[in-house]
Amino acid sequence: MATRSVLASTTPLRQLLLKSTNAPCRPLGSLGLVTPVAAGPTQSRSLSSAAFFTPARFPSNLILPPTGRPLTAPKGYFTSSTLLPPSRRSFFSSSATLNTIAPPFPSTASTNAAASGSASQSVPPPPNELPLTRPEVAKYLAVIAGMVFAIVVVGGMTRLTESGLSITEWNLVTGVLPPLGVTGWESEFEKYRKTPEWRLQNQHITLSEFKSIYLWEWSHRILGRVIGLAFILPIPYFVLRRRVSSKVTAQLLGLGTLIGGQGALGWYMVKSGLDEKSVQELGGIARVSQYRLAAHLGMAFAVYAGCVRVAMAIGRDWKITRGKGLAGWESPIKTLEGLNSQTVGRVRVLVNALTGLIFLTALSGAFVAGLDAGLIYNEFPYMGEHIHPPKTELMDPRYARKEDKSDKWWRNMLENPVTAQFDHRVLAMTTFASIVSLFLFVRRPSVRSQLPPTTLRLIKGTMHMSILQVALGISTLVYLVPIHLAATHQAGSLVLLTLAVASGASLRRPNAAIRQVVRTKFAAQSAPKIH
Repeated sequence: MATRSVLASTTPLRQLLLKSTNAPCRPLGSLGLVTPVAAGPTQSRSLSSAAFFTPARFPSNLILPPTGRPLTAPKGYFTSSTLLPPSRRSFFSSSATLNTIAPPFPSTASTNAAASGSASQSVPPPPNELPLTRPEVAKYLAVIAGMVFAIVVVGGMTRLTESGLSITEWNLVTGVLPPLGVTGWESEFEKYRKTPEWRLQNQHITLSEFKSIYLWEWSHRILGRVIGLAFILPIPYFVLRRRVSSKVTAQLLGLGTLIGGQGALGWYMVKSGLDEKSVQELGGIARVSQYRLAAHLGMAFAVYAGCVRVAMAIGRDWKITRGKGLAGWESPIKTLEGLNSQTVGRVRVLVNALTGLIFLTALSGAFVAGLDAGLIYNEFPYMGEHIHPPKTELMDPRYARKEDKSDKWWRNMLENPVTAQFDHRVLAMTTFASIVSLFLFVRRPSVRSQLPPTTLRLIKGTMHMSILQVALGISTLVYLVPIHLAATHQAGSLVLLTLAVASGASLRRPNAAIRQVVRTKFAAQSAPKIH
């Protein structure tokens, strides 16, 4: 097939075009032919957004930009308007993309769609030209989320075994290896014997017992380093190979910032348990600040939820542009119609609010852990003789630091073990009641018929997990916080958050560009067939 445009090489056809200035032009098939057609009432008198150009030599490996993107023609190329004499160029002057470079042999579907619209309308690019993120990025984020889940569990074990203060230094490089040999262990043990924790609480500890708690903290730190490297190293490849869109690149940058900040925040938290002044402010007990512990755990939960959410969004966008329905809907068009319904929008708001409530309840659990509040009032549902403890214990004036006692209420909430446990109970029961209410709401026939099957299954799974989580929490309290139950309870909160985030992601609407492309490409597939 000749690579030169018929417009440049076929004299009769060129003359026909020059004479037919009152009819719009459109490409014919994939051959790049230009022929006049009758102008309809809704047709525009302009070229399509893909103006033709004739290459002196067309390279087969030329990567062309999306249609409608104005660029300067490279050397050896000229646009179709330059083939016309000045007196005939006014016909083409109304095209907004007159000098746009485009392939000499555009596809029939894209060129006909461009010719049917006006010059002022923007024609959506085909799916393979959308700035979509590749599915392998979603898999990469899923792996990172799994590693974050693991480090949360290991961190819980580190706290429950009181191992967090066993390593007294932060050495990013030299701290990768644990002590080697007897001399190395003796050196680390000597550093530990200078800490407030050893002097106040652990003078009975032996070298063998020190090794056990040291390895828990070392495992937590080394896993954090592995997560950081696993997250950062693939990003340059994804960006250079154009596997990620600009939006996802910004999201990865935000997640990477949180991961980096998480390491710094972890050491800042540990320092609060190694400093003499901080220990005195914490009541003379060598432990980390509950504020820093809550911030550390909350940031880990945020990184995890962000990875899950972004990974699911990438997979959904890729899937719907390939002609597949989402969340159990059978087609892309029905997916968009369902996601735009008022009922789905209402459920989306409820699920997102519930996700925030679960996150807040988990944060309150961090304050319970940091204050050892699980070791008091080990009964349920009562706290002493009533559902709530005495008011004098809930709002103890001794926790206030201002003379006018104006900070009494919030300091009791965040520093009083009794109030912290009561707050966690209230939030947990509120969360459980909200989950059950949401489940009953979506079970209504008028709502159930509007929701996708995947969302219904996820909400049902959220309710089942909430029942298990409440049982784990009560058992942990009643049995005086045994390590295995407490660690499982913390992992259960992350599983519950996962189900809530997945429920919300299953109702996420694609962005405007993807919705436009899906409607343009797949509308005919969903139209009723006339026999």
